[in-house]
Amino acid sequence: MTPTIIKPPFTEETARAKVRTAENAWNSRDPQRVSMAYSENSEWRNRGLIFCGRDSIREFLGYKWLTELDYRLAKSLWSFTENRVAVRFQYEYHNTDGQWFRAYGNELWEFDEEGLMRRREASINDVSIEEHERKFFWSAPGPRPEDDSGIPEIR
Repeated sequence: MTPTIIKPPFTEETARAKVRTAENAWNSRDPQRVSMAYSENSEWRNRGLIFCGRDSIREFLGYKWLTELDYRLAKSLWSFTENRVAVRFQYEYHNTDGQWFRAYGNELWEFDEEGLMRRREASINDVSIEEHERKFFWSAPGPRPEDDSGIPEIR
């Protein structure tokens, strides 16, 4: 069964659902699943990388989750318009040396009329943390539990 794609124009309710759907997909760590939310020629800016297309998205995500281990992500809606959504996010991961990181960032999303993301711009900052400073502990890969508060306040 193909999941229902949330299409613009967005309301607050559908924009929040779009954000949670994206978060759940990314927490699956499945590049194929995640890539299907993007248009065939989706344009991406991710940190210093700029690329285009589902094949490039899958390749990028495959490498990402080989190097960002035990990845857990929380997103929250920042703002929305008819076919655009802005989110803030935090995620945690460790590298192959066991060093933990928390990444903070913002994404700007633009959707086509079919509800596929045609443009994604991500600004991300990584901060080294100690393992005892982690905030995200749900079973992974998998979605953040519904009763989890999501992004904690920045301290």
